[in-house]
Amino acid sequence: MASLSHLPIFLSLLFTAFYSAASQSFIGVNYGQVADNLPPPAATAKLLQSTAIKRVRLYGADPAIIKALAGTGIAIAIGASNGDIPALASDPNAAAQWVNSNVLAFYPASNIDLINVGNEVLFSNDQGLISQLLPAMRNVQSALSAASLGGKVRVSTVHAMTLLAQSDPPSSGRFNPGLQDVLKGLLAFQRDNGSPFAVNPYPFFAYQSDPRPETLAFCLFQPNAGRVDAGTGIKYMNMFDAQVDGVRSALNAIGFKDIEILIAETGWPYRGDSNEVGPSVENARAYNGNLIAHLRSQVGTPLMPGKSVETYIFALYDEDLKPGGTSERSFGLYKPDLTVTYDVGLSKSSQTPSTTPSTPSTPRVTPSPKPSSAWCVPKAGVSDAQLQANLDYACGHGIDCSAIQPGGACFDPNTVASHAAYAMNLYYHTVGTIPLNCDFSQTATLTSSNPSYNACTYPGGNT
Repeated sequence: MASLSHLPIFLSLLFTAFYSAASQSFIGVNYGQVADNLPPPAATAKLLQSTAIKRVRLYGADPAIIKALAGTGIAIAIGASNGDIPALASDPNAAAQWVNSNVLAFYPASNIDLINVGNEVLFSNDQGLISQLLPAMRNVQSALSAASLGGKVRVSTVHAMTLLAQSDPPSSGRFNPGLQDVLKGLLAFQRDNGSPFAVNPYPFFAYQSDPRPETLAFCLFQPNAGRVDAGTGIKYMNMFDAQVDGVRSALNAIGFKDIEILIAETGWPYRGDSNEVGPSVENARAYNGNLIAHLRSQVGTPLMPGKSVETYIFALYDEDLKPGGTSERSFGLYKPDLTVTYDVGLSKSSQTPSTTPSTPSTPRVTPSPKPSSAWCVPKAGVSDAQLQANLDYACGHGIDCSAIQPGGACFDPNTVASHAAYAMNLYYHTVGTIPLNCDFSQTATLTSSNPSYNACTYPGGNT
């Protein structure tokens, strides 16, 4: 495993919010309801307002929840169930009634901005249902347009990653040939109406199929050796980017380079059965915390740089009535009593983790930092991909990276190399000035030469 993979769990996986809450509109959460112990919608609305979460995805269109979110500014994605599709497809009046009941009755006080027609329909292999999906989406779109909501409320459908026949390496991403004709019809409709391609990537499942230590680090956004895409020469530093770019390549391959991607679900369970590989509080906190840090960095993916994809973390709460293994009921970020299951830094007020894993990794004793005349900087020749991984890691572990955000003293030059150098040094001086804290998978070194410049001051020396 990479040399930093055993950082002590008692170090917070929290981070300073790099942007104002309003600018974090790409961070969402799934609000499932297959449970009998969920808090009242009004309490959930208040909880969400205390966090940086700006989007909520519902699997249906529960009026109590939609009403509770009125006036909060939180964007709401609602769903038409797979069982609704036949009626929506065959009868435009049924689609108009559905829109009237589930959108117009609450809009605009409740900020509904997306309707997902069906969930993983193509995965169902129900050819009748699959053939009705596009007509249903068209009728819902027509009903929205008739209500003057065309362009304000998007219409999409959610897909499983199994839609791809291959995705490794990312440049080889291709859709199942048997579904390409259906997909082209759906995507042409979505291109015409400006809606995103919604998909559910789960690095957790990738790790379960390849449970090596190096795969875990790759999946959890932790420092690792990376994986080179032989087709492009790009080195990927995390599984999330690799999976998303696999979808990007598949879309590009059938002529839809202009379709945006939306992550409808991704997450990691904090608990599982004894025969399940991967579930733990430590891993769930690492994945979701580092994912949020990665999104906040707005670096994007190698094939879609410079912006973050709209992403919905699974899930807001556990769903105790779900069938299957224990992990299926253990994805919740929050408990029914509204306390955190584990802290990933979403709260606007609390910056203290509430849960410590019962079996932490081998801890490292961190002495109180002493004045040091050394600065931690990247070694020469380190790739931008590795530097970005170092940047994400450092800023995801409780240090204040505001100086390298827009308007900060160290924002310019606006390069990965410059930002990573600042963050790596700040991490070293914040966590503890011992050599291991300036390792970063053997990509960093200590120097006695002060890298500060202009108004940008690097901690070190007598600071």
